[in-house]
Amino acid sequence: MLRKRLNVCSVGLFLPLLLGTSLILGGCNPQKETGTNTSGDNDTLTLLYWQAPTILNPHLSTGLKDSEASRIALEPLASYDQKGELIPFLAAEVPTVENGGIAADGKSVTWTLKQDIKWSDGTPFTAADVIFTYEFLSNPEVGATSSAIYEIVDNIEAIDDYTVKVNFKKATPAWNRLFIGLSGLILPRHIYEEYNGKNVREAPANLLPIGTGPYKVVEFKPGDVVIYEPNPYFRNADNLGFKRIELKGGGDATSAARAVLQTGDADYGFNLQVEAPVLQQLETGGKGKLVTILGTLSERILINFTDPNQATAEGERSNINNPHPFLSDKQVREAFSLAIDRDTIAKQLYGITGQPTANILLLPQEFNSPNTAYEFNLEKAQNLLDQAGWKDTNNNGIRDKDGVEMKVVFQTSVNPLRQKTQEIVKQGLQSIGIGVELKSIDASIFFSGDPANNDTVEHFYADLQMFTTGNYSPDPSDYMKDYLCNEIPQKANNWVGSNYSRYCNPEYDKLWKAATQELDQKKRQDMFIKMNDILIEDFAVIPLVHRADVTAISNRLDGFELTPWDRNTWNIKDWQVK
Repeated sequence: MLRKRLNVCSVGLFLPLLLGTSLILGGCNPQKETGTNTSGDNDTLTLLYWQAPTILNPHLSTGLKDSEASRIALEPLASYDQKGELIPFLAAEVPTVENGGIAADGKSVTWTLKQDIKWSDGTPFTAADVIFTYEFLSNPEVGATSSAIYEIVDNIEAIDDYTVKVNFKKATPAWNRLFIGLSGLILPRHIYEEYNGKNVREAPANLLPIGTGPYKVVEFKPGDVVIYEPNPYFRNADNLGFKRIELKGGGDATSAARAVLQTGDADYGFNLQVEAPVLQQLETGGKGKLVTILGTLSERILINFTDPNQATAEGERSNINNPHPFLSDKQVREAFSLAIDRDTIAKQLYGITGQPTANILLLPQEFNSPNTAYEFNLEKAQNLLDQAGWKDTNNNGIRDKDGVEMKVVFQTSVNPLRQKTQEIVKQGLQSIGIGVELKSIDASIFFSGDPANNDTVEHFYADLQMFTTGNYSPDPSDYMKDYLCNEIPQKANNWVGSNYSRYCNPEYDKLWKAATQELDQKKRQDMFIKMNDILIEDFAVIPLVHRADVTAISNRLDGFELTPWDRNTWNIKDWQVK
């Protein structure tokens, strides 16, 4: 279906190394390109984010909108491009065995840094900043969302001001997990050293970051707007395309798409989770085009293995000591999965921007498991619930057992496409005797990582929740750690951790640990496929759609390039007016 629609629209299709299927949608309309910046101001770049950023320290947030806004000001040592090749940012070169950067025994990696790099306040960037970033992310009092990535490190040493050696606890094949892409954005020591602890949320740089990137933040209203101007100390400051960047938050995905594609009021629309027919119609406006990559993103439903309704003495719900009254039963979870019509969701709502999937680990292609499958079978689902002892004993249309009604709260972020997906899921679940209450939460709250807010994905005070994520490195170690037992967020750890489902499987943990130490690439591949299969076969997560990352850019914009391994603003230094 996907290929057929692509051919009809004459879309360029290519298969770069490591990426599976990638595509650029230039539009099905034959209109001549027209300029879009209706104000006539070629010096200003306007970015629309219907999910507005709330913090500009990506290590303290789980939201992609926060990391994408941060990425304009902050940089890693290197990042992967669309072809899966490492591109140096703050590094002078990519480490290899040949240049002596990667130790033959797999126990260390040495990075040579670019010299004469300065932070946006004029302070020199040195190896001390890289070492501090490691110390900051590893400090449990900070509670960094990217902390687990750095647990493989024994220590980091500065050979000199521009050479850093990372020593691992054991031989590891995944040296490229550290200081690369989103999880590797470097922080300035001189700015954060006073906030390397419990007071980290008080750091002014969380809202006005000091970075080495092409643009610096001059104004930030959380949940509303971010204003950037060129970083005068950036190494290629004279070649930057814009004198001002306005990142505007609020509204919805459809209005963001319309502003770029139809009215020409904006240059870029973020994460356009909009029904495919609507996007195609908007694109006929001729002011811009859709740019899409079928990368690593998987829209999925997470199942809560703990009881969101039972509270501890301290008032904490979804506590690991209180198992869910029915979702802790594998038969029940399988019934839920069987009642979800993935094909209808993918075809009617996503169209060419997504396809149904049975996996959560999708790329690189060699990690995409051939062993799994999904099925829509209401009769089979009903039989499983009957076998598990859940029947409608009081004839109210909802199954029950031992006085417990099989009712669920199903939550996700506010977005028309997600709300329509919720309705399809609800219809299937209700048809097998499950009561469903739908809940939608503003994305700025849902993905905020705020430990004080009960509506975040970390708290998961519901039975089911839905969102999209994927691996932002060709090495899937960080991504697959999300289901480790020690990654469960709880009140005791200030809600730090990415295992929102509270799923705990010692076999899975053992396999993940082995994969992070295995130097044989084929054996590692088999291990990660097995990890995916455990999650799918145990119905710990319900994948729905292999979702394309969909954006819109104006016809006047040049230099824009998507990669599945970083955020869309990763190469904003190259964006220019045509």
